Amino acid sequence: MDQPGVEIRPLRQMTGSSEFNEVFFDGARTAKTNALGPVGEGWKVAMATLGFERGTAFLSSQLAFEGEYAELLEIAHKNGATADAALRDELARSYAGLQVMKYNGMRMLTNLVRRGDVGPEASIGKLFWTTWHKSFGETAMRVLGADALTVERAQGREYELDPQHYIFMASRAETIYAGASEIQKNIIGERVLGLPREPR
Repeated sequence: MDQPGVEIRPLRQMTGSSEFNEVFFDGARTAKTNALGPVGEGWKVAMATLGFERGTAFLSSQLAFEGEYAELLEIAHKNGATADAALRDELARSYAGLQVMKYNGMRMLTNLVRRGDVGPEASIGKLFWTTWHKSFGETAMRVLGADALTVERAQGREYELDPQHYIFMASRAETIYAGASEIQKNIIGERVLGLPREPR
């Protein structure tokens, strides 16, 4: 990453942190011993890598969502948000989404063992969980109510995000990395539904 021809531009977030970057390759070269697969076929390697990133790499994140859900549900019980029928419905939908993710993850892993690759299930799963997590972050802000508008000041920093604020803000980036949601929709349309490719 520090060789000539590789430029990294951090994307600063409104929180002041930069957990996400743009990376540009301009004339970057590597030794032949570092090549993965045949020379000139790096796109296939990149696509296979992204497939695994979209699929198996995020399974642990999806398991962590259950903990996030349990924490938000506890907050909702404590602050009385569960008295609101609309919020109860959102929390129920969030729970149902967790179950969908679990079964899609099992389907993806089963097909990985059978076929040796993650296939389009990775794109289906990635599109689903990122959409779910973004919606869950919005639900978290509604559960917090007026508290969603405030954060604690942190020692030496402007402010510190609590877990619910972090989910709300970070979940937006999830719809971009490892292939934006629009890319996932194209993959699903072409490789799952058999729709014609977009014109180049």
